Amino acid sequence: MLTSTMALGGMVVAPHHLAAQAGRDILREGGSAIEAMVAAAACIGVVYPHMNALGGDGFWLIHRPGHAPVAIDASGPAVALADASFYKGDKTIATRGPKAALTVAGTVAGWQVALDVAAAGQARVMPLERLLADAIRHAQQGFAVTRSQAELSFSKRHELHDKPGFAPIYLRDGHAPRMGDIMRQPALAASLQHLARHGLDDFYRGDLARRIAEGLGAAGSPLRLADLAAYRAQLVTPLRLSLPDAQVFNLPPSTQGLASLMILGLFQRLGVSEGEGFAHIHGLVEATKAAFQVRDKVVTDPGRVPGDPALWLSPAKLDELAATIDGARAAPWPAPTQTGDTVWLGAIDRHGCAVSFIQSIFFEFGSGVVAGDTGILWQNRGSSFSLDPHALNALEPGRKPFHTLNPALALFHDGRVMPYGCMGGEGQPQTQAALFTRYAQFGQNLQQAVSAPRWLLGRTWGETSTTLKLENRFDSGLVADLRASGHVVDVLDEGFSDTMGHAGALVRHQNGMIEGAADPRSDGAACGV
Repeated sequence: MLTSTMALGGMVVAPHHLAAQAGRDILREGGSAIEAMVAAAACIGVVYPHMNALGGDGFWLIHRPGHAPVAIDASGPAVALADASFYKGDKTIATRGPKAALTVAGTVAGWQVALDVAAAGQARVMPLERLLADAIRHAQQGFAVTRSQAELSFSKRHELHDKPGFAPIYLRDGHAPRMGDIMRQPALAASLQHLARHGLDDFYRGDLARRIAEGLGAAGSPLRLADLAAYRAQLVTPLRLSLPDAQVFNLPPSTQGLASLMILGLFQRLGVSEGEGFAHIHGLVEATKAAFQVRDKVVTDPGRVPGDPALWLSPAKLDELAATIDGARAAPWPAPTQTGDTVWLGAIDRHGCAVSFIQSIFFEFGSGVVAGDTGILWQNRGSSFSLDPHALNALEPGRKPFHTLNPALALFHDGRVMPYGCMGGEGQPQTQAALFTRYAQFGQNLQQAVSAPRWLLGRTWGETSTTLKLENRFDSGLVADLRASGHVVDVLDEGFSDTMGHAGALVRHQNGMIEGAADPRSDGAACGV
């Protein structure tokens, strides 16, 4: 399908259709885009467990007509016991198991901050019992395992089967579930019901918090109840890039939102006039290299960023960096890379409130550790810390790790509003740039821009190579031109590859029409009212 879904009463895009439907139903009942997003986020935390969970982090971008966009940083820091002595004898932090579960999970706190934003701008906010109802139902009654969950459960089972609490929930007698199998999560349903009754704050400062901390502590995690109690998600000022036709927004550090905006700013200065050819693909790849080199020097815990990251988005700095890009030759690569797993979701309501949201547990199934009897899978985001005390992202209690997560939102000068984003670690900024330039600069239909063949410089989804990977739908002549210019190219076997991540986008036009696009690489949908 290359035609966008269209509606007037609101729309939700998510990489799982049940989450999109959960949000859509909230819009249908008169809820706001923010409330719809909470419902969708809770639901996808149940039905897409290989990608995200309540025990992960989240980031929000919210646009309300007449207000400047606001951002929510719902990422958690390293806990108090996560220091050099806890990892004494380790050369690196484990990516799986209790020692990988070393940061507070912030996403549930972010839901509450977002609902507070909604409450400040409307007369009524839906009760939590309604917002969490679909998530509870799917956890209780079950859902069909998707292809991606089945495949990742199979490929990761040997590194996860012995992690505390993992196998009883996510495996079947030690074997990976098959596509179409029914998965039920009664313990997670009970935790969601508890939050619906007692409020989201109970995740951090209530009975559920106590059970989470006891469960993780018993498994060997350094997280304690005091770490949960001390946590607060934060409203932050988003980074902004000025383009000729739009203002584009993204999250500040510790996310790589800076790199996503820099790629667009650099590419705009290359003067490319036609999409899908060598100049388009090569230009974005080379802009990615320049942006990632800056990212790897400056993006870290917000309190440790060297200088103001917004300076890298100034016209003078972008002009300077763009002048170093060769329009015909590939710059040397690789550079250090990041990995990760995520979901992006978007929502727009009938009043024009728009949300770009991302939620993650880092690797597939995160740390693999379930917090006691809560059914809550915990992230391994802290495994991206370095045990080298001199490193930019050195481990220290209270610090936030580097985040691949970065939801995007554009406000066009003609009145269009566009929340968009992608999961896929290192690929997130690259796919955002492909999607935005295809739609905004080269006039592609929104769904066509999401469905078109994509590329990835570097690694994601467990990839270790740092080559330029292309889906096999690219023209062979273009592939030959990229190789001739010095790119080390791998053509993937698939035409729609999970390696490229799962993207999505929404656009609200000035006349109130909303169009949405879900990624055919995912199990998602764009559901309108």
